[in-house]
Formats: sequence, structure tokens, C-alpha cells
Amino acid sequence: MSRRTAAAGPLAALAAAVALTACTAGPGNPSVTPSAPQTSASAPAPPATTPGETLLLTDFGADTVTFLDPAHRRTLGSVKVGTAPYGVAVDARGTAWVATAEGVAAVDTAARRRTALIPYTTDTGPVTTGEYRGGGMGIALSPDGTRAYVGVNVPGGDGVLEIVDTRNAEVVATVPVGRRPFDVDVSRDGRQVYVTGHDSFDVTVVDPRTLAARRIEVAPYGTEGGLGSWLKPHYTAVRPTDGALLLPFEGERLAVVDPTTGHVRIERMTADTHQHGVTVAADGTLYAVGTGPADPARDEGPSLTVRTPAGTERVIPLDGPHESAALSADGRTAYVSGGFTRDGYWNGLSVVDTRTGAVTRVPAGRRPLGIAVLPAATAPPSPATAPPSPGAPRPSR
Repeated sequence: MSRRTAAAGPLAALAAAVALTACTAGPGNPSVTPSAPQTSASAPAPPATTPGETLLLTDFGADTVTFLDPAHRRTLGSVKVGTAPYGVAVDARGTAWVATAEGVAAVDTAARRRTALIPYTTDTGPVTTGEYRGGGMGIALSPDGTRAYVGVNVPGGDGVLEIVDTRNAEVVATVPVGRRPFDVDVSRDGRQVYVTGHDSFDVTVVDPRTLAARRIEVAPYGTEGGLGSWLKPHYTAVRPTDGALLLPFEGERLAVVDPTTGHVRIERMTADTHQHGVTVAADGTLYAVGTGPADPARDEGPSLTVRTPAGTERVIPLDGPHESAALSADGRTAYVSGGFTRDGYWNGLSVVDTRTGAVTRVPAGRRPLGIAVLPAATAPPSPATAPPSPGAPRPSR
């Protein structure tokens, strides 16, 4: 679209009023590789959720994580973890590691209790709430679960990757990274950590053994506008087949990054909506969350893009902004959190049948952002044995 290469003007002012971080247009004309045409999927029938799964949601609008049985649309309870929890990662033993404004919380998901709160060694200022709050954002685990990597936002400055020894519950190293580290990911072999710097247009590649770091600029539309630009990276998915990093932009361009060489290739996308969360299936199918239009006069509404490894896309409409996505163990269900980092969020998630495109909204949590599927062996009791939910939230209007 021409607006993506136009100079900032009245449209930029409109965008600034509604964007995640006031994202305005910037220049840049990278080569674009065409993909297959878009098809849209309607949702006339109730979706089939994957039986027996339990979800863990971070309540960015509170200080808790919420357990949810999506098949029965039942909240199973919540646990206090710390102010404004953002990202979450769950290890094979069922311990959830949660990035909050105060520190990294450890939660025993079987017992449903917090077992530790590990303070950051980085000074992030007063503990606050809201989208620009300091503290942990993205978080990921090493393959063996002995390290947690958390991207720490330092308001007004560059971010920091803090490395937590999960056995001793302490921060053992820090590495400077880009501004507002929305997301943290780890290579399949654990030898590289990838930190997505939203406000610095980059991914920082960190060697967790030596702490050496390399910056890769990821800016398919250029960097004009700086902190006020719309067109910045948000979340990254690591493609299982080759380790490439996948970052969607505006439902128009997919940045495919080789983390070894730093080469960035651009492929065409079709959803035409501002995009945030991503996840990827074992076969390389990408799921990208569209939060809604940057320009309501031109763009499409919220959606979930399902993109095959061949580049064919299916765009499933969603009702209202969403933030993050997770897949069921069998890949038949996508869970999309309704929290969103700006206004327009709602207290729940959308459950999407990935085969039919059917969508059901399920009320849960308070502004849920992060979402994780718990390992079956460590999930809390089923509704038949679980205690009554202490005040399940009402649907958002």
C-alpha cells in the first residue's frame, strides 16, 4: 500500500492515537516475494477445543495468572505472581516462569502456588502498570529448563536480558539488548537466544555461554519515525525446520531472518492488519495475531493468519484486538489472548478451530496477555474434581 511508503502526515497522527506504541508510517521499499492469495474463513459453527488441556494466562491488568479449562469454558482459579505479569514460559516439570514488573515469578502449576519471586538486578524504576511499565516482558527457557531468559524493559533506555538460574532461583548474568524487549525466543539447540527489541527495530542474538551479542536490524519499512513509528517488530517465531526467525509486519510483510548471517528476506502477507503475537507449529505453519487496523479507512480488522510453509494464507476474522497465541498439543486448536497492550482489550481469549476456522470467545482473566498450554501431567484438576472458581470474570462488552 502507498501509505506504507508515504511520509508521516495526517495519517500518522491518526495512527498515533490508536497504535500499540504510536506507530506511524516510515519509508523503505524492500523487495517483496509474492505469496498465494488470501482466503477468509467464517466461523458459523462452534469450535472443537482439544480435550483435557489447561491454559495458563498472565493477567496484565492485575497481579495474577489464571488457570483455564477451555473445553468447559471454566476458570479454575488464579495465583498472585507480581504486578502486571506479561510473558510466561512453562518447563517440562510444570513450573511456570512469569515475567512481572517486580521480578520473575515461579509458579508450581500442579499445586497452584507461587514458589519464588526473583527480583531483577537491573534498575527499572518504580513498579508501575500499563504498556510502558518497567520490568519483564518476553521470557523463554533453555531446552533443559535450567535457565530462564527474560527481556527487561528499562523505561527511557535500552533493555536488558537477564539470565535466571532456575535451580537456584537467582539472576546469574545480564546482557544489554534493544529497547522494550517484547519477546524472547531460544534456538532449538539452546545455543542462541533471540530478543526482539520493539522500539529499536531489531533482534539481538545472544550466545548464553559467552554472553556475546549481535544486533540485527529488522525494519521492512525503514526506521523513520523512531519511537513514534507504527512499523516496528513485536514478536518472533523460530521456524523448527531451519531455525529462521519469522516476524510479521502489518499483515503485509513477513521478515524471514537468518540469525547466523543476519540476512533479512521479505515475503508478502495478506491480512492487512497491525500484527503482534506469533507462534509456529512443528511443520512450520505460522500463526500471526492481527490486532486491528492501523488506518481504519484502509486496513482490515483483527484476525488470526494461518500461513503454511509454502506461503498460502488463511485469514480468520476475530472480534476485537488480541495479543498472543498458543497452539494445542495436537495443533487443532489455537488459543488467542484478548488482553492487548493498549485500550480495546477484553477479559478473555478466542478459541479457534484451526481446521474449520470456527471461533468461540471465552471469558477469563483480567487483560490476559501471555498464554501457555500446560503439560498434561502437571495440569490442575479437571472440572469434576477442581474446587469452585472464586468469581469467574464476566464477558467483556
